[in-house]
Amino acid sequence: MRERTALLVTATRYTLVEHSRNRFAAVLIALFLPLWTLLAYVSMPDQPVRLRLRATGELLTPRGNELTAVSGALNAVTLITAFLMFAATFGGSMFDRRLAMAGFPRTHLIAAKLAGLTLASALVAAYAAAVICLAWTPRQPLLLAGALFSAGLTYGILGVGFGALLRKEVEGMFAIVMTSVIDLALQNPIISSRADSAITHFLPSYGAMQAATAAAFSRTAVPGHLLVELTWFAAAALVGLLTFQWRTRSTLPSNRRARRGNGPRPAEPRPLPES
Repeated sequence: MRERTALLVTATRYTLVEHSRNRFAAVLIALFLPLWTLLAYVSMPDQPVRLRLRATGELLTPRGNELTAVSGALNAVTLITAFLMFAATFGGSMFDRRLAMAGFPRTHLIAAKLAGLTLASALVAAYAAAVICLAWTPRQPLLLAGALFSAGLTYGILGVGFGALLRKEVEGMFAIVMTSVIDLALQNPIISSRADSAITHFLPSYGAMQAATAAAFSRTAVPGHLLVELTWFAAAALVGLLTFQWRTRSTLPSNRRARRGNGPRPAEPRPLPES
């Protein structure tokens, strides 16, 4: 038991050190997140927008700049957590594979990645919620932080899947950006006239967007939509972790195949010449 705990602590420490060395992600958190969120708040018109929130059935009239700031914060959180996990998975894939082939338990490697993702998502979500509170006071700040956190979890695990599946960095970056942009743009009523369409229910951040909108402009709590987002996280985690399992598999021939004679046979010794 102590050995397993030590292995898990070692894998978690390695994951956290890997995240702390990602200076580009630190710059995104410190500068891009508040800049994108506050620019969305300042640049958009503050005229009220009529929308019916599917999570509660209420007819809300939030200001356009406040609604766009919530969408911008979600966009920033999803991009940052996805980039962070993609970079860690893509850059450390060969090392993870060597550890797995050397006998390091894959479950410990997976648990360490989930621990790193949970911590990173919590920090980024708390920071994003604090930035929004600088612009105006949401109705339910804790629910807003929870919605941002759940979105970060979902996109972080998508980053793990992209990092384990894709072969080039540019492919992963493009996949992350386009997934987040399409996902959130279709749900913003200022950008999309079909933001209340039934198709938005199947988007990765639907639960988080509904919960964040309710938290910002309504007094009604919607914990059920956080569970919807966590369901997306669980589904993405299953796919991502199966991909991680496949990428860290051993490609060496098994002993069973060697015993069956499928491997190369040693050359027979030549007879010594007669004296």
